[in-house]
Amino acid sequence: MTLSQIAQAQGIRYFLISFTDLFGIQRSKLVPAQSIDQLAAEGAGFAGFATWVDMTPADPDILAIPDQAQLIQLPWQPEVAWMPADLYTVTGEPIKQAPRVVLKRVLKQAEDLGYRIKTGVECEYFLLSAEGTELSDGRDRQSKPCYDQQALMRRYEVIREICDAMLSLGWGAYQTDHEDGNGQFEMNWKYADALITADRHAFFKYMVKSVAEKHGFRATFMPKPFAHLTGNGCHTHLSVWDTADQENLFADPQGELGLSSLAYHFIGGVMYSAEALCAIANPTVNSYKRINAPVTASGATWSPNTVSYSGNNRTHTIRIPDAGRFEFRLPDGAANPYLLAAALTAAGLDGITQKRDPGVRRDNNSYTDPLPADQAKKLPANLLDALRCLEANEVLRRSLGTPFTTAYLKLKHQEWQQACACITPWELETTLDC
Repeated sequence: MTLSQIAQAQGIRYFLISFTDLFGIQRSKLVPAQSIDQLAAEGAGFAGFATWVDMTPADPDILAIPDQAQLIQLPWQPEVAWMPADLYTVTGEPIKQAPRVVLKRVLKQAEDLGYRIKTGVECEYFLLSAEGTELSDGRDRQSKPCYDQQALMRRYEVIREICDAMLSLGWGAYQTDHEDGNGQFEMNWKYADALITADRHAFFKYMVKSVAEKHGFRATFMPKPFAHLTGNGCHTHLSVWDTADQENLFADPQGELGLSSLAYHFIGGVMYSAEALCAIANPTVNSYKRINAPVTASGATWSPNTVSYSGNNRTHTIRIPDAGRFEFRLPDGAANPYLLAAALTAAGLDGITQKRDPGVRRDNNSYTDPLPADQAKKLPANLLDALRCLEANEVLRRSLGTPFTTAYLKLKHQEWQQACACITPWELETTLDC
């Protein structure tokens, strides 16, 4: 069926042709159903310089061609449908710095090696007042609010609408909980192929913000909006399957913690490139107030501080909670859904091809009994350190592509310089009398 035929059958009046830029911001054009077939075929035109991609006002338009297979009709506004798009030049060439294009490039590298990548994400967010100046629930004040039933159910109307939407879309939503920060929630749905999960991740963030606004609140995935509370993580679970989708190649009943040697090589690759991965998994200045952070009101940050892996131990960068998969605990809520999956996969594929050894499993409590520097690398202290690690990392540059890494590093260095130019209240408080 054509998109216009789908629109007529499903009562769709408008389509959002959407792409995600390098900073994770979704950019869209709203297209009436009467025009959708032509724009879907030819691409919706955008001025690249007006978004966070590395272009100038003199460059030609970029064209966003939607992926019809991933069409999502908005559950809360069914006359509108959303479609993720890939970016092309006017001559029909894929734009190599575009995040969704980057992910597809890396997944093709995996396929060429005989692998199919599956991921799942755990997205944490805060519900704030409509102005975004305070928590939406003034009664949510416990020092350990995680799993608090009363606070969870006071936001039942918002959570129910989001969960019902995921169920109606067939995502396999299976649980929601109040998280460790006051006013913080997490919603989980079933894992899938990495590109599908990335599309759903992007749409989920849009959906949560939209439904929250509908109910008079503001949702934020900001890594660390409150200094004394746990930050917003985006823990990512990953497994590698055969291309026929029949066998989980990470699963091995005889392997340590139920993982195969292939899985441990993958983990070894992630650990090898972990500092560079921070530039993508923790992409903002604010991100580094979440990792390596001091103790929060609850007594723990739930964020890693060393490049290490463990079993079912949440104080390390990598946790192995079950057979056949691992959890990457480094990413935060600002991570670009497509770049996160691409960079994590790229690092792991390098681990497989180079047979990288992750070393011994660490079972210490990294918060109370941290590993010494000669046993575990420390994570970057700020965005600049992470960007320098990415610049020096040939694994990610090669796999993600020079056009992407050059563009990303350029724009992120600009962001860092802008942040450094700001005079903060802390600086005024501590140095005004010098």
